[in-house]
Amino acid sequence: MRWNYLVIAVYLAVVFAIGVRFGRRRSSVKKYYTANASIPAWAIGISLMATLISPVTFLAYPGDGFKGTWIRLVQGLMVPPVLVCVLWFIVPCYRRFIGISTYEYFERRFGYGARVYSSLAFLIAHFSKMGSVIFLMAMAIQQVTGMGYYKVVIAVGSLATITTLLGGIEGVIWTEVIQGTVLMGGGLLCAAVLLFKPTGNPLDVLRIAHAAHKITVGPFDLTFSKLTFWVMAANGIFYALQRYAADQTVVQRFLTAKSDRDAIKASLLGVSLCVPVWTLFMFMGTCLWAFYQLTHAALPAGLKPDAVFPHFIKTQLPSGVMGLVMIALISTALSSLQSDLNCLSAAVLDDYYRRLRPAATDRHRLYVGRTIVAVAGACGILMACMIARFGEQNLLAFIFDMYAIFSGGIAGLFVLAFFTTRANRRGLNVGILACILFTAWTFLSSHTITIRGQERLILDLGRFNFTQPQLMVGVWSHIVLFAVGYCASLFFRSEKDVTRMTVYGWLQNRIPRTAATTGY
Repeated sequence: MRWNYLVIAVYLAVVFAIGVRFGRRRSSVKKYYTANASIPAWAIGISLMATLISPVTFLAYPGDGFKGTWIRLVQGLMVPPVLVCVLWFIVPCYRRFIGISTYEYFERRFGYGARVYSSLAFLIAHFSKMGSVIFLMAMAIQQVTGMGYYKVVIAVGSLATITTLLGGIEGVIWTEVIQGTVLMGGGLLCAAVLLFKPTGNPLDVLRIAHAAHKITVGPFDLTFSKLTFWVMAANGIFYALQRYAADQTVVQRFLTAKSDRDAIKASLLGVSLCVPVWTLFMFMGTCLWAFYQLTHAALPAGLKPDAVFPHFIKTQLPSGVMGLVMIALISTALSSLQSDLNCLSAAVLDDYYRRLRPAATDRHRLYVGRTIVAVAGACGILMACMIARFGEQNLLAFIFDMYAIFSGGIAGLFVLAFFTTRANRRGLNVGILACILFTAWTFLSSHTITIRGQERLILDLGRFNFTQPQLMVGVWSHIVLFAVGYCASLFFRSEKDVTRMTVYGWLQNRIPRTAATTGY
């Protein structure tokens, strides 16, 4: 066990040193959040992959592969075709029309209300995610090493906060290059052990998994009333649009590239790395199932599927190797946290503080931005402690349910903004209201509460209750916002010509590839 601690300590020291190195450089707001557009494409690509892979992937994907099939992988498989269709015009458009915040584009297109709605959606989603990321990582490390939960939470959360505060986006990206490499190496190492350790013949593992129909993305029933390939595919299309085309953590990476071409290359590289990594961790879950079938090794009674992988790491990997896998897990948490902290700070500073204090100096804004990083990091640590104190299910369920109600439909907003010229501010506001009402209905008519020992729907509307899988909310909410927003726009006069900010402007004029100049 001593070797494991040594490996982890060396890795954490390297991460801290990188943050300190970039923190010593003279900085400005533009450099702190966009690195003055100086990062090479290959580094941004690896950084994107590391940002998008979290402890949820590291633990939940093997858990899904262990207990079932690969159906949840379908969501990730939808990302490449969606991005190939939209990257070519959203990258030059964002790089021309925004300075730091993604949501500045939506203000230019629809007004400040659209900026606030989309920005709040991002802030709520990623702030709540920080707590769950720290929680999952700390629980896994506690299970494997026996280290105290709160010690792990404070140590990793503090390291992520300090390195982000010092190094800015440049430090985050170069740290993530290391973290992404460690992540892939740790996954491949575990997969090799799972394939060769049971019988020495990887074909035995694949044969038993295939015979049990574990390696499939079905069922393929053409219905949206249960979890099928088509439900996951539909959800994946809108997930890709929201996560990769309207999310600050991704779009901010576009701004760090030297040119539009480099930004596009980086995005394609990031996605081309993400899909194999997602597949690898799902495959590891299938191999875990085959491993315990072939070796007949006992699993503790009542062990949840998500906890099988940490149990395997603890009981089957030799000392030292276990430490390497642990730093791969810590890498997923650090990269996700560092990216979230920097991008949360960018959104708060640019979307809200700058509007309140337009005359603030660059030095003052940089100070405020770093303060936001520190406060957000402390809040993330506190949230992880609260999840452990009050229970994962209760607190996380509440956070994500509230996010679903008040921040749905961003992909629909994105399609309205980029693919239509008729949609306008007042029409969009009607669409946002309809989307909030729709998501509130789906929540209230499908979730239960306990009253006098009996579970009842919060709002029982009989045959009008929402009965589809909850993942379909992430499909219909976007469609509702788009359809209502566009139809409502037909009743209002368009206030300005917005062609240049849409795909049609890109097609007509090939937007000049110049950086935005918005005062930074």
